[in-house]
Amino acid sequence: MEMCEGQALDRVFLQLGSITIYWYGVIIALGAALGLWLAIRESKRLGLHKDTFVDFLVFAIPTAIISARIYYVAFEWENYANGPFWKVFAIWEGGIAIHGALIGSVITALLFCRVKKISFWKLADIAAPSLILAQGIGRWGNFMNQEAHGGPVSQEAYQNFIQYLPDFINNQMCIDGVLYHPTFLYESLWNILGFVILLLLRRVNLKRGEMFLFYLAWYSFGRFFIEGMRTDSLVAEGLRAAQVVSIIGIVLAVIICIIRRRPGANTPHYKDKK
Repeated sequence: MEMCEGQALDRVFLQLGSITIYWYGVIIALGAALGLWLAIRESKRLGLHKDTFVDFLVFAIPTAIISARIYYVAFEWENYANGPFWKVFAIWEGGIAIHGALIGSVITALLFCRVKKISFWKLADIAAPSLILAQGIGRWGNFMNQEAHGGPVSQEAYQNFIQYLPDFINNQMCIDGVLYHPTFLYESLWNILGFVILLLLRRVNLKRGEMFLFYLAWYSFGRFFIEGMRTDSLVAEGLRAAQVVSIIGIVLAVIICIIRRRPGANTPHYKDKK
C-alpha cells in the first residue's frame, strides 16, 4: 500500500487542569452505561429486583479489571519478568484483555447468583445483549487510541473496500504514514449485528441459558477470524491466545446447549419468571 496521509483525532476528551479525560474511557463508560440500562429494564420485566445488576456490577467491575490484567500479564510475562515488579499493576500504561474480563465476570456471576439465590443462566441471558453491545461500542475507544488494528492495507484491499470507508476512519488508521486495517470496526460491526440478533431471539423464548450461549459462540466466532488480522495479539507457544480461547468458547457453548436440551433436563425458558 502506498504511504498515506491523515490527521489523527485528538485522544483527549477533556482537560481539567492536571486531570486528563481520554475518549477511550468516555466511550467505554458510555457502552457500559447503555448496557446496564438495557439489563435493568429487562431484569425488571422478567421479575428480578431492579437493583440486581447494579449490585452485581459493584463486584463484577473490579473483578473484571483485575482478571483482565492478570490474563494480559500472564501471556506477556516475558516483558514483566525482569522489570520492576510494580509494572505488573501499571494498568494506566495499557494492557488488559477482554477474555480475561469475561472469565472474571462469569466467575463473579456464579458466586453472586449463589449468594443471592437467583438463576445464573437467567442473569447471564439478560446480560448477553448488554455485553455484546458494550463490546461493540467499546471498540471505538480502541479506534481513538489507534490500537487493535490489523496489518497494512494492500493496494487490492484499498481499491475494493477500504477507500469507501469514511475519511475520519482512514485518517485515524493512517499511522506513521501507513494505512492499517480497521479491525476495531470489523469487530464492532460484528458485535452490533449480534446485539440485533439477540434482541430478536428474546421473542423466540429459547431455553434458559441459550441467549448467553449464543452470545458466547457468536462473539467467539467473529473474534477468531478478526484476531487473525490483528498485529497486537497475545501469543503463547506460537498460538494466538484469543483464537484458542474463542475455539474453546464455541465448543463449550455447543456442548452446554446440547446438555441443557437433553431429554428430561426440564430446562426453563427465557421468559419464565422462576
